[in-house]
Amino acid sequence: MNQVNEVSLLNGLIKTTLDSMKGYEEAAKDAESTQYATMFAEFARDRAQVATELQGQVRTLGGEPEMDSSMLGAAHRTFMNLKEAITGHDDRAIIEEVERGEDHIKAKFEEAMADSELSPTTRAAITAGYASVREGHDKMSTLKHGMA
Repeated sequence: MNQVNEVSLLNGLIKTTLDSMKGYEEAAKDAESTQYATMFAEFARDRAQVATELQGQVRTLGGEPEMDSSMLGAAHRTFMNLKEAITGHDDRAIIEEVERGEDHIKAKFEEAMADSELSPTTRAAITAGYASVREGHDKMSTLKHGMA
């Protein structure tokens, strides 16, 4: 894969990661439980760090890193806000929505890691970010299923 394609792939992951970070920030604000609010805020910080590391790799490749989330993410947050308004900021509903977002970001990172033409440094950056993504996904999945 050439550098231009790697920059494009990384920028797509950065947008998705920033979407996730903003989703966690919203979830932290809306959670009823301080335990969940604290956890969501920690995941938001983790995602900010992942985005920063991916942005660094884009710069290393000579590209201009994405600095903002996507419109799709904004639409997802709007839907999440609507759902929360209907459910009255119910922690269970928030966790279900966050877990849906986690499924999305995990799939994006797995798809990127499946590309056999990535340079070793880009693969390492994506793999490092995936560790945080997988941890968040697994934690939300466990929480969701524990509330069932």
